Amino acid sequence: MYGSRVKSDPAPRLVARLAIALFLSYMAVALPLAALPVAVLHWPGYGNGLAGLAVGIAFFSTILSRNHSGAYADIRGGRPCMRAGLALYAAASLICALAGLSMLPPAARYTILIAGRLLLGVGESLTIVGMLGWGIGLMGHERAGRVLAWTGAAMYGAFAAGGPIGLSLYEHGGIATVMLVSALLPLMGLALVQGVPASTPHAGARPPFWRILGTIRWQGMGVTLQGVGFGALGAFLPLRFIHAHWSHAGLGLTCFGVAFVAGRLTCGHLPDRIGGLKVALFSLMIEAAGQYLLWCASSPLLAFAGAVLTGAGCSMVYPSLGVEVVRLVPPNMRGTALGGFAAFQDLAYGATGPVAGLLADRFGYDIVFLLGGLCATGGVGIVLGLLNARKREARAG
Repeated sequence: MYGSRVKSDPAPRLVARLAIALFLSYMAVALPLAALPVAVLHWPGYGNGLAGLAVGIAFFSTILSRNHSGAYADIRGGRPCMRAGLALYAAASLICALAGLSMLPPAARYTILIAGRLLLGVGESLTIVGMLGWGIGLMGHERAGRVLAWTGAAMYGAFAAGGPIGLSLYEHGGIATVMLVSALLPLMGLALVQGVPASTPHAGARPPFWRILGTIRWQGMGVTLQGVGFGALGAFLPLRFIHAHWSHAGLGLTCFGVAFVAGRLTCGHLPDRIGGLKVALFSLMIEAAGQYLLWCASSPLLAFAGAVLTGAGCSMVYPSLGVEVVRLVPPNMRGTALGGFAAFQDLAYGATGPVAGLLADRFGYDIVFLLGGLCATGGVGIVLGLLNARKREARAG
């Protein structure tokens, strides 16, 4: 009887459709990620700092819109929130495509690019928070870790595929081609979610956003420190390959993405089963090892191995600490709390690009991975502190 109930449960199939739609739409983020820095560096007077800013600026607008996106998902529901985000993905990519017009001066092209990237960040905020609210509403909070894992698997599956595809599209058609393809895929995702029913929003009092951030601050700081390694790898691993005259510059992103998705698919149930903090601790240790290996890699093979370790380590940090966030807040505040939690990660993604770009200008591309390793090590310290605090509470109780 139990098996038949599980088989007849439509929620996993519905959330799988959301995840597929997210995979398609997140290609709007993944395709330009490796191509944008290469394109900007070809414009006269534009260096690594401005190239990193073009990548990272989207995450800053994501941060600023997380509060509103979370509130929108809590009050209206995840379905309209995610659908609005998918539409903005497409619109933002079309704006960025105008940066490929060669008759425009570089300053105008860069300004257009920044405007499109800012809009993309708002779309990402709505899409991800909407997906989480919609998925958890369909699956139930007891399976929140699985929804978080599937969300990340879709995102970074797109990241794994999008890196080399984006570079190939750029080489054959320039940045405009990359952006036009990036506009089409979210529209396909929007069509796919049309038949998925809405989940019911929860009623209840809404404490101030800053109070929610205070409640989840340590989990947020942990995911911030994890995100530095991802930001460094996404923006600068292809450039390090090109600078070192290594072939297959996009393959490092694929190694990261495949390891990331494999971790989500094989370990996505662990935070719900054994606790998020234990999984996060082990994951941050693996990420740190991968970043240190990238820092000292003397061959592309070692760099690929570092990318695999980084992907495997990054894989479960967000869902593991996200499960802890879901347990800290009432149901009617899940969207807001997860939006705030994601904003901590966005902060890492947004800041890493320009900061690491400036470091790369001065010290070379390998230094950005030392930064990622040190930050992941700091995340280990935070999670150890949370585990020790929980043990003290258990003894006191």
